[in-house]
Amino acid sequence: MTTIRVKSPATTANMGPGYDCLGMALDVWNTIEVNVLNGGEPVVKIIGEGEGELGTGRDNLVYRSMEFLFSDAGQNMPTVSIKCENSVPLSRGMGSSAAAIAGGLVAANALCSQDYTTNDLLEMAATIEGHPDNVAAAVMGGMQLVISDKTEEGQRLYTVPVSVPTELHTVIFVPDVRISTEAARAVLPESVSMDDAVHNMSRVGLLVASMATNHPEFLSVATQDRLHQPYRHPLFTAMKVIFKAALDAGALGVFLSGSGSTVLALTKGREMTVAYEMAEAARQASVEGKVSVTKPTARGAHLMEE
Repeated sequence: MTTIRVKSPATTANMGPGYDCLGMALDVWNTIEVNVLNGGEPVVKIIGEGEGELGTGRDNLVYRSMEFLFSDAGQNMPTVSIKCENSVPLSRGMGSSAAAIAGGLVAANALCSQDYTTNDLLEMAATIEGHPDNVAAAVMGGMQLVISDKTEEGQRLYTVPVSVPTELHTVIFVPDVRISTEAARAVLPESVSMDDAVHNMSRVGLLVASMATNHPEFLSVATQDRLHQPYRHPLFTAMKVIFKAALDAGALGVFLSGSGSTVLALTKGREMTVAYEMAEAARQASVEGKVSVTKPTARGAHLMEE
């Protein structure tokens, strides 16, 4: 029996101003174990986040991502059993679908004789996901600046890694309330003012520069946003008070992780104080949730060593 084990990370996207073009992998992991069977029907077992909710057959996103790669390679996918041990929460803006897609593609690549490159896997992941920010970080690891450009041959992705200060940590408040990506995108306007566009462009540049040159003192300004967070505030009205609590407690910057509802604060010390104040602000706003401290990770989805 062939067994493949893969780890895939949680991710945070947008990071404030970088709507659909910035993502960063976090040291929170899903693990996937794939066993090749001798015929029969595929079986998917879910443990942890998504247990009792996620599909347990051919409709499962890990399975569908594996199937996508085998189809691209022109090969028949073997019958498999998949065990997913999930730590990435669903519909909270932490890249649960990106983790499933990246993990499934890495697992399939290990079983398939095609031997796709990381860039190949990223292209596939972006096609499956529909937007590249979370999947770029999930596949590549670290912080990634990624854009999609139309060419005569079709869409092309350009991905550039951004250095992250080694001492940087993240404090994550994960509310019990969920926000679907579809709902979070539906509230966004079709056009924005020139002033708001310039505001975000300048802050994306400052965010990338402050990370790459280790100038965390700029992060409070660099993580500001006018393109998506203000419009998503009605979906999660406690967002602003949690932001303020994090910054007042010493966070370097704070933003809605992806489309929410998770709020992520960047820190360099004072993590416990920031965590306490974020949780307390949420409690006073009658929002239940969990707070944790972790850090960015340089690794993307990868095969586990035996």
